[in-house]
Amino acid sequence: MKIAVTSQNRHEITEHAGRCRKFWVFDVEDGRVAGRNLLELPKEASFHDSSPHAAHPLDGVDVLIAGGMGSGLQARLARKGIEAVVTPEKDPDRAVSLWLAHSLARAEPHAHAHGAGHGLDQDHEGGCSCGGGGCA
Repeated sequence: MKIAVTSQNRHEITEHAGRCRKFWVFDVEDGRVAGRNLLELPKEASFHDSSPHAAHPLDGVDVLIAGGMGSGLQARLARKGIEAVVTPEKDPDRAVSLWLAHSLARAEPHAHAHGAGHGLDQDHEGGCSCGGGGCA
């Protein structure tokens, strides 16, 4: 099993999963962490900037833990068989340990406000994983 955790600064769980480009990927064997590696993506491979219909470097993970994500990204991950988990926990190692113990605190995905940081011509049907439909 593989668990990915958003961590743009490599220390804490990142809140905006769609823009995150650094992920700790934990290898889990027999219910225990067997190792972890840092996956660094180019900007165009972030969930926000990549097509939800194309292959993605995180397609092989089973779980994605983040501090925040929109319902569109949750749906995108679900279509690929990836469990999306939003948590207030800040420590990546602790979050994975708590998830494995079935005791990780969860939060609701946020409603994704559009405008700031979103191009007005953004193709939300094909290019953006934020859920689309509400862009100004």
